[in-house]
Amino acid sequence: MSLSKPYLDIPGTTVFDADQARLGYHLNQFCMSLMKAPNRDRFRADERAYLDEWPMSEDQKQAVLARDYNRMISLGGNVYFLAKIFSTDGRSFQYAAALMTGMTQDAYAEMMLKGGRSPDGNRYTSEQAAAEAAVAAQSVANLSGTRTAEQH
Repeated sequence: MSLSKPYLDIPGTTVFDADQARLGYHLNQFCMSLMKAPNRDRFRADERAYLDEWPMSEDQKQAVLARDYNRMISLGGNVYFLAKIFSTDGRSFQYAAALMTGMTQDAYAEMMLKGGRSPDGNRYTSEQAAAEAAVAAQSVANLSGTRTAEQH
């Protein structure tokens, strides 16, 4: 890593930065090749042979073959490039997002319609500790019938 990256402290988040772009360059170029119908046809006919034409790592190729989008992201894939893969498979962005979150497509759609995922557990690690302390303080205040500083 070349620079300070405070966003590494966000659980479950991979930020597509310059280092990720370098890591995933060939993976993302492969994805972009799927914008052309003849390339999609070649890929569908023999995925491994088509992947072997690209100088990707074996780990990247295995992630593509397994359609492990989270792994592809950790290996430098950008979700907007990876969309070419699930589109080639006839799948929607919603389907892929649900897959990446471990939810069914219906459950994912319902969560999004209700305002999205809770920030709990998805903050910077340091912010999460502060949020948990605030909830604990509120619980104590509720039990004792006192007001916290925020309530005054």
